[in-house]
Amino acid sequence: MNNIDRHKKIQAILKKLNQERKKQAKQIDILCNDMIVAQRDFIKRLKTIDFRASFYESIIGTTDLNSLLSTSTAIFKEVTNEANITFFLRQNESFEIFTSEDNQLNSPEKQHIEQCFSNELMTNICISNKICGIEDMFAMGLQDNLTYLNTLSAAAIPLGTAGSVQGFVLIYRSSENKLTSEEISKISSVTSGLSQAIYSCLTLLNWSE
Repeated sequence: MNNIDRHKKIQAILKKLNQERKKQAKQIDILCNDMIVAQRDFIKRLKTIDFRASFYESIIGTTDLNSLLSTSTAIFKEVTNEANITFFLRQNESFEIFTSEDNQLNSPEKQHIEQCFSNELMTNICISNKICGIEDMFAMGLQDNLTYLNTLSAAAIPLGTAGSVQGFVLIYRSSENKLTSEEISKISSVTSGLSQAIYSCLTLLNWSE
């Protein structure tokens, strides 16, 4: 083998080694990225578990509906950076609305989104049994001051037990600070237990009457 052939062979070996090294480096990057994503997801799950435990600890033993909703509202506001929280609960063929007195975000006309909810819309949200964004609510019949409604980021999270939806919790704030999927996920993670607590309070209330 002459020097030229030897040089070509060495170049081919080096090229192959470089390709293998780049391939390995790419695989390591993918593995590291997967590990980072997995770690983030794990931390999120831990935070959700911690939130659920703290929430249930806060409402355990509560038998008064107003106290239950007041405590839940305070916790949800903390989770959502002081977003507005309103509960809509079925009462026979209509709904009872529980809203916090410190709900903000008025329009110049001092309008609240709660005023735009018809009985039909509230029923449709319950029937859907899914988390509804502002666009879903428009499709279900939300209407009124569209200029005002379009300035909001909102989510209606169903409250149900054993497949029966007894209402929903509405969360909303300015669309300039949209609700995040993490905020909505945290609250939806406790709605099953909260729904059971609401049902227990309503049952005790009916018994007392």
